Amino acid sequence: MSYRTALSEILTSVVAPAAELTGVRGRFPRTAVTALGRAGLLGLTVSTAHGGGGRGLPEAADVVARTARVCPATAAVLQSHYAAVAVIEAYGGSWVRTEIAAGRHLSSLALAETEVLGEDDLLAPHSSAVRSGGVVALRARKHRVVAAGEADSYVWSSRPLTALDGLTLWGVPAHAPDLFVPARPGGAGPSGSGTSTVFADPVLVPADAMLGADGTGVDIVRRTVLPWLRELRAAGSTGVQAPQVVGVTAARPAASLAPS
Repeated sequence: MSYRTALSEILTSVVAPAAELTGVRGRFPRTAVTALGRAGLLGLTVSTAHGGGGRGLPEAADVVARTARVCPATAAVLQSHYAAVAVIEAYGGSWVRTEIAAGRHLSSLALAETEVLGEDDLLAPHSSAVRSGGVVALRARKHRVVAAGEADSYVWSSRPLTALDGLTLWGVPAHAPDLFVPARPGGAGPSGSGTSTVFADPVLVPADAMLGADGTGVDIVRRTVLPWLRELRAAGSTGVQAPQVVGVTAARPAASLAPS
């Protein structure tokens, strides 16, 4: 079955029936995310060597655009997930890549440190990273995190451990102790996308949770994260404005689809 066929079936049978509840009541589309994972769509861009679909940005943008016509919140979750997976696919370990490919792992970006989202903000984190032996303490307040408290991991940024400038990226498990998400999500994302602030005061991660080398995160954000975000945001905006998929009832579009 092609990814487009699988997506059409999920949009019709799972996403559309819950879209109004997601948008009006702000309920996170957990059932939709689970169905997308089982159909291989969360792992669409993971390499086939790890069990994924082996697809790229064009296919991810297609999924986001078609989903946005039905449920903007689910599309926003996919935007942040696919952008995060692009980093994980390049720098993450085999285990997490296999879990994403199997549809058991949702990731998200935790990069913004101001309420006003701009590309420059993503390149200049103020949050700290302090290493003690094999453990790193990350202290930060990350804004506009999509699927906050719902994702399984976050691609997280901090100042470098030892490098003089730049930033460093980390894979932070969502179940790590001392991560805090407010009970009432607040953010500019679509209702139901779980966009909120994530607090770490601090969160402890193993040193090998680093994605790429210390201080090289600016290059990774510029070459990987930002191109994926730009394309996926454009696809999401186009999807919301486009005619609905035949046989699928579209939800009302939300104000913003920009992930953290």
